Amino acid sequence: MQMYHSPYTTVLQCVRTVRRTEGLGAFYRSYTTQLTMNIPFQAIHFITYEFTQEQINPRRQYNPQTHIVSGAIAGAVAAAATTPLDVCKTLLNTQENMALSSVNISGHLSGMANAFRTVYQLGGVAGYFKGVRARVIYQMPSTAIAWSVYEFFKYFLTKREANKKTPC
Repeated sequence: MQMYHSPYTTVLQCVRTVRRTEGLGAFYRSYTTQLTMNIPFQAIHFITYEFTQEQINPRRQYNPQTHIVSGAIAGAVAAAATTPLDVCKTLLNTQENMALSSVNISGHLSGMANAFRTVYQLGGVAGYFKGVRARVIYQMPSTAIAWSVYEFFKYFLTKREANKKTPC
């Protein structure tokens, strides 16, 4: 449905057509790529957040500004670093016919290794980073909000527990 000139008008129509023409396996075509992308994304994300917090908030006090900045930086770094995997996942998911036919691939593309080769054939090294700006711009506010909300509730709940233990 996100593809340009998609033949589908609804999600349900897309699901039915894909299942009928390609089988259930089509829905899991990029599953390994998705898992392979999520693990490094989350690792880079957490490491960058912790490193940034250590630099700008070494006493680890509740400070919404540092949580927002650290979260945004962590999201940006993780998104940029894993963009090549996201590009390959998108190619596997969409099976973009025009792109595949331009490198003489007929039928369906399967597997991450084939997706990596095809992306390179289509755009060279730069092809792996198509959409990096959009991905970073999307992730920065998302991770900034997520971390600031997490840190707020951690602070709120910790403070509440401490108040319960204090005798009146």
